[in-house]
Amino acid sequence: MYVVENATEATAIPHPPRRLPVLGDVLGVSLHTPVQDSMRLGRQLGPIFERRALGNRFVFVSGADMVAELSDETRFAKNVAPGIAELRGIGGDGLFTAYNEEPNWARAHNLLRPAFTQSAMRSYHDIMVRVVGELTEQWDRCAGRTPVDVSSDMTKLTLETIGRAGFSYSFDSFHRARPHPFVEAMVRALTHAQRRTFRNVPGVSKLLYRKSDRQNLADTTYLTDVVDEVIRRRRDNAEDGPEDLLEIMLRAAREDDPNRLDEVNIRNQVVTFLVAGHETTSGALSFALYYLARNPEILAAARAEVDAVWDGGPPPFEKVAKLRYVRRVLDETLRLWPTAPAYAREARGDTVLAGRYPMKAGDWVLVLIPSLHRDPAWGPDPERFDPDRFAPEHVRGRAPHVYKPFGTGERACIGRQFAIHEAVLVLGTILRRYDFAADPDYQLRIQERLTLMPVGFTLTLRPRPRG
Repeated sequence: MYVVENATEATAIPHPPRRLPVLGDVLGVSLHTPVQDSMRLGRQLGPIFERRALGNRFVFVSGADMVAELSDETRFAKNVAPGIAELRGIGGDGLFTAYNEEPNWARAHNLLRPAFTQSAMRSYHDIMVRVVGELTEQWDRCAGRTPVDVSSDMTKLTLETIGRAGFSYSFDSFHRARPHPFVEAMVRALTHAQRRTFRNVPGVSKLLYRKSDRQNLADTTYLTDVVDEVIRRRRDNAEDGPEDLLEIMLRAAREDDPNRLDEVNIRNQVVTFLVAGHETTSGALSFALYYLARNPEILAAARAEVDAVWDGGPPPFEKVAKLRYVRRVLDETLRLWPTAPAYAREARGDTVLAGRYPMKAGDWVLVLIPSLHRDPAWGPDPERFDPDRFAPEHVRGRAPHVYKPFGTGERACIGRQFAIHEAVLVLGTILRRYDFAADPDYQLRIQERLTLMPVGFTLTLRPRPRG
């Protein structure tokens, strides 16, 4: 029998009203917006609640105190939750989708971690500058004439950046009228994984979703075919290979490094970085531009900093980190809409969460990050966009573990420094080069596909005078 120790009394976890037999908590929710629905339910039910859907149980946690407990690596570890497990058809045992016990996770983490330190960003900076230059060339042609689709263009930019910086491969993103087929296949695969998570009916799903499963198989096959081509090109030109992520992995295999990765895992890592390395950053940039356009005083302050810190010409590496207010704009954006909006934690052994909720070894919960980032610890108006929340004096006084846009623990996002440097560089470049305005009638709409992205958000641009 499982015994609750150090707990006053086991407490039932709240759930939505009007639970239906078999179907579960499906009234008033949508397959298209499970994160936003869960945020709404959390406001009604509190910092921990459960949802059941078609026999599947999901426990959501957003209270700062409980998340602090879940961040204790001695008691909890990453759980590959159903939505992430659905992506193993794309990423296999890559860094993001690997189970904790799979040996390739530790090997890849040890091998690639030095390539994502803050000091390593210097080697990627010039590539990032060139890619943002291609964005501004396209936007210059639109300025004063045609509104730009922000999410689409940020996706082009971030895919091109990780392709070139990580694997010396160009998707020719800014020379295409439509998104690269890799992007279209990826979006369908991510959307399929999310919807499959909440509509999985044991024994029935294969029949009900045969058509969408066939499309998903075609998409995942295409994604891996693209990556195989990237690797093939490198092998064919091995003597001239640049020092990038792909070269680090291939060289380790050639030299029989203790952390060497097998052929299949190298492919899994490349797919992981191409997908995760651009999808979340493009969403963060799109949300940041939305909030800047909606807040003229914050926009003016960010632009004034760029004008004061950056001289003419492309900014050198050192000047990106000096945009401290722009960085706070990015941090506050990721507070309101962390583009990877949840992560799962599982109990390493029998334990009790918050002194009231028993968990057996292997039990898992989802940390709902947008709700955590609206915890009362953030003050009386957490929906307000305020970059000064990240001023040093406020950061020092903040409760621990209340800000988690990159996950937690040893399985947190390995590419955090890459994403931050790229995003601040891009925002600074846009602020310096353009005056911009959003459609005043636009209301923020968010597409969910395991990640979050604004939909239908455009900007009208005007070139700024160059002095």
